[in-house]
Amino acid sequence: PPLPSLPPVMGSEVARLLEAADFAARKHKGQRRKDPEGTPYINHPIGVARILSHEAGVTDIAVLQAALLHDTVEDTDTTFLEIEEMFGKEIRQIVEEVTDDKTLPKMDRKLLQVEHAQHSSQQAKLVKLADKLYNLRDLNRCTPTGWSEQRVQEYFIWASQVVKGLRGTNPMLEEKLGQLFEERGVPI
Repeated sequence: PPLPSLPPVMGSEVARLLEAADFAARKHKGQRRKDPEGTPYINHPIGVARILSHEAGVTDIAVLQAALLHDTVEDTDTTFLEIEEMFGKEIRQIVEEVTDDKTLPKMDRKLLQVEHAQHSSQQAKLVKLADKLYNLRDLNRCTPTGWSEQRVQEYFIWASQVVKGLRGTNPMLEEKLGQLFEERGVPI
């Protein structure tokens, strides 16, 4: 017998997610993470979206799409206009909220992430929490090429300051992040 077709709403949501995954994969093509294995970069946005859906219980397709797209403007030639034209204004706004301004020095960008965290939308806060959780787990798994143990610890301390501003967003993600900070002796 033929497989039952998906309800139209579900099918369109699945299609929207796949469009975002495909777009991100094409944009991040050839990019690698900084781990010793040089993991394909696309694993990161997919992992962030997976944390949101599997660990945080997020079902908002806009948040999941934004998670898949969250580094496209920051790390590729993608523009915010391109995101809006392909995925709509809501997705553009979330991606814009989680994108660092690469024209600024790194320390300024890091400081702005701490300052902007508490003023972000609920949707952007979810993406930020999952992004931090993915990155911190990755740092525990292996040290990036060229990073000292001190630099890893400094990243954990900075990430804890960002996460403080995101409190009250998702208890499940915040608990998992809290455990990682506790294991590192980083106060939150």
